[in-house]
Amino acid sequence: MSTESATAAKTAQSSARPARKPRVQRLLEVVGTEQLTAHMIRVVLGGEQFGDIEFKSDTDQYIKLLFADPALGLTRPYDLDALREQLEPGQMPVTRTYTIRHIDWENQQIWVDFVIHGDEGIAGPWAANAQPGDTISFFGPGSGYAPRPEADFHLIAGDESALPAIAAAVESLGSQARGVVVVEVRDSSHEVPFAAPEGVEVTWLHRGEFTPESAKLAQHLQTVQIPEGDVQVFIHGEREQMKLIRRLLVTERGLDRKGMSLSAYWAYGRREDAFQAEKRLPIGKIDPE
Repeated sequence: MSTESATAAKTAQSSARPARKPRVQRLLEVVGTEQLTAHMIRVVLGGEQFGDIEFKSDTDQYIKLLFADPALGLTRPYDLDALREQLEPGQMPVTRTYTIRHIDWENQQIWVDFVIHGDEGIAGPWAANAQPGDTISFFGPGSGYAPRPEADFHLIAGDESALPAIAAAVESLGSQARGVVVVEVRDSSHEVPFAAPEGVEVTWLHRGEFTPESAKLAQHLQTVQIPEGDVQVFIHGEREQMKLIRRLLVTERGLDRKGMSLSAYWAYGRREDAFQAEKRLPIGKIDPE
């Protein structure tokens, strides 16, 4: 094929692809906050743009919150194209992904729960200091999971980082649903209760401070009895725990990986930016190559 023909072919292929829908940055303001536990705070967001948000039907609806260095004095919503021309790469706003815990349709508000580790990180300190009238901008929501009503059994698990998504999923289950829910937290004071159908067993694991040695989620799941039939899985949390759980469920138990919602929300010993960068590397992948 000649160079001209090859170029024409690539152009035709590119033209045939559907145009990617541009990401729209939404802006909401803080309505109020609620201290759920010593290390978890709920931020209630609302505002005029609530009606413009394209919510999904899934329970695991996540938004990508945007944060910039306050010292730069940037105004939300951020004009990212313009900022790329003005700022160094390290000064650009960064995103942090959070699950919408609840959509309050009557009051046109959303709840977002944040795990707080003192002054560590970006999103946690913002939530801890959020005041009514503060604004936040974000992309989304995206989604990828909702409990299937026809599933015979639901296996839902995770640590604190997945607690909002777990609670939203369990509360959406039908009254006849059957399953097991396992949530690992530091201790009983870090539990945030949620309603579950009678046929769904909820277990809280207390591990103390998280370390690879103190983590209990993967070990506990080895004892869970999983029946035959259509089993739907939703498990999220620390990366190395997810690798162990993937091996347990897929390699040892023989569950179908396809359709299984199993991924890492964070990695022990890694800051958010490093964790995100490693997703493209072998160390950051839950499934073996």
